[in-house]
Order: sequence, then structure tokens, then C-alpha cells
Amino acid sequence: MTRPLLPRQTRYDYHPLPGRKDYSWPGGKRLAFVVTTNIECFAFGAGNGHDPAKTGEPQTHRNYSWRDYGNRIGVWRFFELFDELRLPAAHNCNSLLYEYAPQVMDEIRRRGDEIVAHGRTNAENHRGLWEADEERIIQDVVGMFARHEGRRPTGWMGSGAYETSWTPDLLKEAGFRYLMDWPMDDQPVWMRTRSGPILSVPYPIELNDSQVITHRRQDASEFCDQIVQQFDEMVEQCERHPLVMNVSIHPNIFGQPFRLRLLRQALRHCLENAQDKVWRARPGEIAEFCYSLPPGVIPGSEMLQDNV
Repeated sequence: MTRPLLPRQTRYDYHPLPGRKDYSWPGGKRLAFVVTTNIECFAFGAGNGHDPAKTGEPQTHRNYSWRDYGNRIGVWRFFELFDELRLPAAHNCNSLLYEYAPQVMDEIRRRGDEIVAHGRTNAENHRGLWEADEERIIQDVVGMFARHEGRRPTGWMGSGAYETSWTPDLLKEAGFRYLMDWPMDDQPVWMRTRSGPILSVPYPIELNDSQVITHRRQDASEFCDQIVQQFDEMVEQCERHPLVMNVSIHPNIFGQPFRLRLLRQALRHCLENAQDKVWRARPGEIAEFCYSLPPGVIPGSEMLQDNV
């Protein structure tokens, strides 16, 4: 038997888009439109964290306070914007926010928004962890959310979207129903774990303000134009295939006033056009809808068992 030339992942199989089964979102909609914020807390002078000037800079009071702006100011502007646009939202939240900025979590609870578990803090990621250590962190995160909310999150987005080789296995075994760490598709896809399948819900590495503004040094108008262009193209393509458009924003980046105005315009464009095709959704709602579909519809569903 010939060995493959390249190392391969075994979490999902190759399913080209044209050969997939067709389906529609609730109400016959064809494009699930999602806005996901990233609400994070960081260690002061230690650990990981982006710098507004360049990558690889040491952790200082300056870059700490730049990020902290998001929790003190930016996220509250996001809440007002979502109210203004009547837009449902999901929030990737570090569990240590309960200790650092509990008022933020109180407001998310009051609004009825979805909480997606986002690790303990973005000052750490899971790369290089032993399995038992990563399992303890995941359980600590689940316990923190359950104690404060009376229920645990169903979705996971890793700190920095980093994983170990066994992260999906641990997430499935911890009771998570979906994850958003794998940006390989515009549709939900079932992924293998050693304890049964878990759903991957699309989450962008491209339509992500941290990537665009912090890493690629593009400006706010370019990011907001990308939102509009992505929406207009997907509205056309979703006539042939049901799709998910997820927009990722960080309150320390687009919570800045000069960027917020452009974001408002871009989101308003998405919410005022082609609404006969658009489902304003949260990732957890997308996941639950996919769980309700019969095997054979969602890519990878041949691995489903009766007890999924």
C-alpha cells in the first residue's frame, strides 16, 4: 500500500461543495448571517496578547490598556449597536471575565445573547499542553460558566483558535456540541472525535477584524467593504447552496468610534438587503438546526450515530 505524500488530518473528509445535499435554514432562508464578538481578558505584563504596533512586542502597560479598552468602552458600544440594528449576537467569552469584568457578563445575560466558551483567558493558549492539563482547563471553563449562568455553553472557540491534537476529543467528552476553530468551510461540517462526531460551525479567519486590522495592517474601510462584498456575493451563491456568513469583531478594534461608524453602515447593508434569503442567527442556533437534520444532509454525517 502506498503511503500518502503529505501528513493528513483525519477529523473530516473531503466533500466538494457542488456534490453536497441541498437544504434550507429555518423559514426557507438560504444564508445564515452571524455576528460574533470576542470578549477577552489578559494578564498584565505577562502571557500572550497582540500589540497595536507590531507582532512580537513584549507585554507592557500600553498594549494591555489598548486591549482593555474593549471591555471598558468598546463592548458597550457593540451592545448599543446591536440594539439599534435589532441584531442577535454571540460572544466568544473568556471565563475569567467573571472575575475581571463581571458587568460585561451581566449585560450579555440580560440581553439573552449566546455565550461561546473561549478558554480562560487569551493570555494563554493550549499549544503544547499535556492532555490531562488541557482537560482540566476545559473543565474549569465549563464549571465557571455553569456556576454563573446556571447552564454550560454548547459551543467552543479556543483562545486564539489554537488546539492540541486532542482538543476536539476533549471538547466532545466535555459535552460541547460544536466548535469554531476550523475555518475550512462555508457550511457546517461534522468532525470525527474518539467519542463520536462534533459539529464545526463556520468561523472566519478572513472576515475577522483582528486579522485584517492588527496583522495585515488594512484599515477599517477595507474590512467593512469586505463585509459588504462577502454578503452580496453570498446572497447570490446561496441560491445554489445554503451558506453561513460569520463576521468576527473585537471590541478593542471596532469599538473605536472612527471604526464603529463604518461597521454600522456595513451591517445595515447586510440587514436591509435580500432579507427574504437571510436568517439572522447565532452559532448555537445553527448547530441545533444541523443536529435536527437527518443523516446524509450535513457533510460528514455518515459518521453520525443514533445517539448524537
